[in-house]
Amino acid sequence: MNFQQLRILRETVKHNFNLTEAASHLFTSQSGVSKHIKDLEDELGVELFVRKGKRLLGLTEPGKELIKIAERILLDAGNIKNLADQYRDNDSGELTIATTHTQARYILPPVITLFKQRYPKVHLKLHQGSPEEIAELLLNGEADIGIATETLGDIAELASFPYYQWTHTVIVPKGHVLAEQTEPLSLKSINAYPIVTYHDGFTGRAIIDKAFRHAGEIPNIDMSALDADVIKSYVELGMGVGIIASVAYDKQRDAGLVSLSAQHLFEPSWSKIGLRRGHYLRQYAYDFIELCSENITAEVINAEISPEP
Repeated sequence: MNFQQLRILRETVKHNFNLTEAASHLFTSQSGVSKHIKDLEDELGVELFVRKGKRLLGLTEPGKELIKIAERILLDAGNIKNLADQYRDNDSGELTIATTHTQARYILPPVITLFKQRYPKVHLKLHQGSPEEIAELLLNGEADIGIATETLGDIAELASFPYYQWTHTVIVPKGHVLAEQTEPLSLKSINAYPIVTYHDGFTGRAIIDKAFRHAGEIPNIDMSALDADVIKSYVELGMGVGIIASVAYDKQRDAGLVSLSAQHLFEPSWSKIGLRRGHYLRQYAYDFIELCSENITAEVINAEISPEP
């Protein structure tokens, strides 16, 4: 048994038992992947995959047990390398952050600026994606740190830490009727216009839907987008009323728009920092997190992510 066989097992499962895709991800041939799987099964004396002809359909019971062990072995192999790198060269390396557009565009720039001043030799990689994609990157060991509002706190293999609390705001073009009214903004008054907001599963969309549902309103959502910049562009064109994260509005930069307070309409949301349990972090990763929030120290992190003794 060797690490390559375990990697092939993991990638085959990850790519829904498509050997061509698994081979492509590992920069090898499909025939090579098939041979490694057969060799592993022959060595163990059990079948790991449910088959129909030459196609793999799923994992057998031994396969389901083995994939859990393989994930732990591969995680610890990566930890050994990170440990060696930490003591060999503790101020250089690579740090991968998986996050949403909102975090990358509006929250992280000051943190990244300070981090790069402190660690100029660390290559920082930003992956932008949905909360589900961020969680997958963490679970697969392809990201060190994840930052998002949704999903990260719902997965047992991930430890999550509150980063910051934020609220939604309503945006309209200058001169819009809602910007001129004197009475407090209501969901009914918003719903009189087409609404432009986030896709399902992004940036507190569930909070928006919940507020309308509790008010007995069906939200008049006419357009949805992944990020606030797109939403603001279409609101400014007069396509509707926008609902975005308040951190995404800047009075000077968004001069053609007016922000209307909606704290009384929508519950606050928490963005979280997520880490894979058992994953060894370099010192600069701890420092990055502490630059995000001084309350999330190495001691706090290790109490959550360190494997059980």
